[in-house]
Amino acid sequence: DPEIITSDQRIVAAIPTIKYALENGAKSVVLCSHLGRPNGERVDRLSLAPVAKVLEEKLEKPVTLLKDCVGPEVEAACADPEEGSIFLLENSRFYIEEEGKAKDKDGNKIVADAEKVQEFRASLAKLADVFCNDAFGTAHRAHSTMLGEGFPVRSCGFLLA
Repeated sequence: DPEIITSDQRIVAAIPTIKYALENGAKSVVLCSHLGRPNGERVDRLSLAPVAKVLEEKLEKPVTLLKDCVGPEVEAACADPEEGSIFLLENSRFYIEEEGKAKDKDGNKIVADAEKVQEFRASLAKLADVFCNDAFGTAHRAHSTMLGEGFPVRSCGFLLA
């Protein structure tokens, strides 16, 4: 059942970094994550909607799940947020540009277009002034959301500190 989170361990582990940012001058926090292996396709059962619900419960604050992770609508939502806003971007693996590769419906490996990967990363960089990697388990991966490319400031959260 996609509505059930079997373990909230990783969500709970990110809470101290989120709270620290909000309590120390961040106007808003934009969270980016992934779930499963949708191979660059939108798969409803791999939506981060259940994660947004758990975050709201744990933070005791509203969390806005955006319908996408890049693009003009996401950029507009993050451009001038209310003080203390928390946004969760939709699953970054819905785009082949996140991992740079995927498999087609027949299981054949496909590679993302390098120019589109750069456009994807540029859109991500428009969403915040500071990139903070707090994903210990995926810090070694050269995925678009792990690199912080294009952000004026890059940092790490408490899970990596």
